[in-house]
Amino acid sequence: MKPDEKLNLQTVDRVKSISPQDFLEQYVKPQKPVVIEQLTREWPAYEKWSLSYLKEIAGDVEVPLYDNRPVSAKNKFNEPHAKMKLKAYVDLLKKGPTDYRIFLFNMMKEVPVLQNHFKMPALGIKFLKKLPFLFFGAENSSVFMHYDIDFANILHIHFEGKKRCIIYPPSETRYLYKVPNALISLNEIDFNAPDLEKFPALKLAKGYEAYLEHGEALYMPEGYWHNMTYLTPGFSMSLRTLPRSPKNLSKAIYNLTIMRAFENVMRKLKGDDWINYKNRLAYRRQEKRLQNDLHRK
Repeated sequence: MKPDEKLNLQTVDRVKSISPQDFLEQYVKPQKPVVIEQLTREWPAYEKWSLSYLKEIAGDVEVPLYDNRPVSAKNKFNEPHAKMKLKAYVDLLKKGPTDYRIFLFNMMKEVPVLQNHFKMPALGIKFLKKLPFLFFGAENSSVFMHYDIDFANILHIHFEGKKRCIIYPPSETRYLYKVPNALISLNEIDFNAPDLEKFPALKLAKGYEAYLEHGEALYMPEGYWHNMTYLTPGFSMSLRTLPRSPKNLSKAIYNLTIMRAFENVMRKLKGDDWINYKNRLAYRRQEKRLQNDLHRK
């Protein structure tokens, strides 16, 4: 990336607190992101939750681990790359950088006492009580750019350390090199240092950037793309709602049934040839779309 080139990102709005009415009117209805700085200040989790505390209370829980290896037909959709006890994983995080991350893990199901450390926020939308997922990462580990399979509205709350979040609304999908029949952009794109000569369409995508510290919550509307980078070892919890839009609800049902099943079948039948074909197609489609946009101008 040239020094004078960068992604087209604006800073996400920040508020210390917000009423349910203002949250709905200013952010949910227009589908706009916001960081709520003091949402968790009254939660026991704000004082208790740290990597060391979770190691102590849930250290023997076996957790699924993911890394940044390219998507392979050897793995089913969202299949973990390894497993490890949480206490060993926390030790690994504290030793230094590692690509291993915990992704979409329901720790509260394994350690129910953690459910007493937070409450569903009163923000005018109904969060799913049984689906508070945790995510962990080491210093400089990054989650590939993707959007969630269920098109949920997400409240992403960070604990311990600092995290950078790059997010894009669904309207920018046309510039993000989306892989067909998948929820991701091309794996080789590093959104922290993108090669804008190789991936020029990224310059046209209009997104947002937010930095989260302990206890801060980022609201990401349904269908938003997101890339998360842990600037220090830490973990986050996501609370989610069902999509409010009937169109997005139908997309979620399609993703969870037809798309996921078809992807697993094709990986089994075609192997990595299927993955490579989709990656080539993503790039070709993006180049064609970019040329069409430039021609119209």
